[in-house]
Amino acid sequence: MMSEIKKMTTVIITMLVLMVVPNLYAQILPRSTTAKKVNVLFIAVDDLRNQLGCYGDSVIITPNIDRLAKNGIVFNNAYCQQAVCGPSRASLLTGRRPDVTKVWDLETHFRKALPNAVTLPQYFKENGYQSLCVGKIYHDPAASQDSISWSAPEIMAVTGTVGHKYVLKKNSKAKGKAAAVECVNVPDSAYVDGMVCNAAIKVLREIKDKPFFLAVGFRRPHLPFTAPKKYWDYYKRDEIPMPKQPAPPQNVPEIALHNSTELRGYTDVPDEGPIPPDKIRQLRHGYYASVTYTDMQIGRLLDELNKQGLMDNTIIVLWSDHGYHLGELGLWCKSTNFESDTRIPLIISAPNIKNKGVYTDGIVESVDLYPTLAQLAGLSIPDELDGLSMVPLMEAPERPWKKAAFSQFPRPWMYKNLPRVMGYSVRTKDFRYTEWRNFKNGTIEFTELYRYQANGRLEEKNLAAMKQYDNIKITLKQLLDDGWQKALPVKNR
Repeated sequence: MMSEIKKMTTVIITMLVLMVVPNLYAQILPRSTTAKKVNVLFIAVDDLRNQLGCYGDSVIITPNIDRLAKNGIVFNNAYCQQAVCGPSRASLLTGRRPDVTKVWDLETHFRKALPNAVTLPQYFKENGYQSLCVGKIYHDPAASQDSISWSAPEIMAVTGTVGHKYVLKKNSKAKGKAAAVECVNVPDSAYVDGMVCNAAIKVLREIKDKPFFLAVGFRRPHLPFTAPKKYWDYYKRDEIPMPKQPAPPQNVPEIALHNSTELRGYTDVPDEGPIPPDKIRQLRHGYYASVTYTDMQIGRLLDELNKQGLMDNTIIVLWSDHGYHLGELGLWCKSTNFESDTRIPLIISAPNIKNKGVYTDGIVESVDLYPTLAQLAGLSIPDELDGLSMVPLMEAPERPWKKAAFSQFPRPWMYKNLPRVMGYSVRTKDFRYTEWRNFKNGTIEFTELYRYQANGRLEEKNLAAMKQYDNIKITLKQLLDDGWQKALPVKNR
């Protein structure tokens, strides 16, 4: 009799527990079996600097990126780890810094140093996602691709196999680089980014009912500045501002500069000497047109996501591999440690983050994207990553965050075998400190210190030799020597 009473009592208690805590079993089961996986739309834009409406530019026309910004969080102080395509993308996609990936050039594959690395898209694939690539995500050559990252073969990932950088025969038939600009009255799909967008929309329609990590990489505004004529017509050339500070910083060491070789390889740009004012205006016009062209493709992607009813269950991230110079400091393109090259646009919209249309001044880095997306998707964060999840910052945008961001760049560029010198740079709220270290023995050959004024982010004068900045220099040198882990918020160290 007593045993029967015990059994009945157990049944009653169990029923009461289930009534009071109906989600008890849901809480202890793995997330994947109790909740619909949140999707990821991962948008990469090549050579895009913070020249966007949502970053305060009143001339540029970017309504779709601005629309994304209104639905997400805009990071005012996001920085890449090395301001050139291959190393930056390898760092972001592995969540490891360049001295760990050993990718400092455009040829080395990160799997040479990290054969067992699990990349960001690969991690989502291993957690039940369709992980797919359309356009440029890893660096462009076929040798830089990483098929293990994806659930299916990449689409249009290598420019050489796609073509359509140019439309005019005199340009498209040229060996190597042709003109730096091209303006032709053609539809969006005549150029590669329109083709990429079409392909991405097709893929999105095919996978809409499955959890996906869809990476879409746009090539413009990378040189050549080629876009359909209608995007050029959005602007009056004489209303596009000229570079604010066309001269290099005072007292800058030559090693920090370059001859804008990437631009000078184009047939309509002088090989040496100053770029003529008319050409500067044309090039800047081409950059603006290219950005607006890419913005329109991003808008089409967002519209399709909404059409498929996926907007409320998709994390959308827009990032650039690095920034860009458009004549500022006498420089064009990237490959420096200066602010215009290392600072990147970064916008994240996530359905499980309440803050919308919010800006944060917290310092963040490209390597932070991997752990951030993992956490936003409810996945565990791998231990070996060199970044910090930005989710706490997204939830409280005003909270104290990292002390600094760390970037680097080798000299010479481009080098053979190993660089002779590596420039290591640390960026705090108000300053940037850079040491050019001999790569073999670590000897410091040159130093730079810049203070950024509230009204601009251009380097005006190298302060490293000025006595009144000795204490700041000592502090920043110590921060650079201590490394990125000492720059984290206290509880994250």
